[in-house]
Amino acid sequence: MLTKNNVLGVGITNETAENILEYILQRLRIAPKFYIVTPNPEILVYANKHPKYKNILNNAEVALPDGAGLFLASIFMAKPFRERIPGVDFLEMLCKSTVRNPISMGFLGGRREIARKAADCLKKKYPHLNIVFIAEEWSQDGFVKQESANKYKPASVDKLKQKTVHNPKLMLDNPEIDILFVAFGHPKQEEWIYENLNKIPVKAAMGVGGAFDYLSGEVKRAPLIVRAIGFEWLYRLIKEPWRLKRQLALIEFVKLVFKERF
Repeated sequence: MLTKNNVLGVGITNETAENILEYILQRLRIAPKFYIVTPNPEILVYANKHPKYKNILNNAEVALPDGAGLFLASIFMAKPFRERIPGVDFLEMLCKSTVRNPISMGFLGGRREIARKAADCLKKKYPHLNIVFIAEEWSQDGFVKQESANKYKPASVDKLKQKTVHNPKLMLDNPEIDILFVAFGHPKQEEWIYENLNKIPVKAAMGVGGAFDYLSGEVKRAPLIVRAIGFEWLYRLIKEPWRLKRQLALIEFVKLVFKERF
């Protein structure tokens, strides 16, 4: 079992990225199903006000310590994490590792074909990837078989909206996906995974937030040095000022951390 540190009532995995990756690849070979979340300060503030959502986070097999604020808070609270693990970096790390440990992947969510763009960019970078599913929403008719390549491509956006299944059932005529990356944004992606994982042909699911935006190149990531010192959030705020309201959650997060510490 992976060890976890409790931060604001949420258990967050305290292991190296390498150990977590190895654990996930092993877990994919056995039952039962499991899911992965990527808590950051904004998510923890939301969880503090929504007990049901906090329960979903605590039921995750793996909770990656995403966000520089969370990493610094763990040090301040004398519960330091071994390393900070951004969800987008871990997703790419997982893709890279599958050259030795083949698994099938699905990309779900995003807007304006972002899921497909992200999958295409990853496929160019890692040609060995086995991507079997891409769609904006989960639907029984949301993907069609591409006979020539034995892959799956999404139906039209209009068809997806018309045919969305809110309570999907296991589709025995489709292959099981080893891991499904879900980019609905929090809290929707975690709630959707929690409610539907046992009903769909997927072994594991991971909520990835805005990772598809980065992986597709639609949103430029901060320079490596900026990420290393924990100011990627500021870089993105400068690029996208409309995110200011969301970043105000950091102030509340700091208050909650001080309250729990003292």
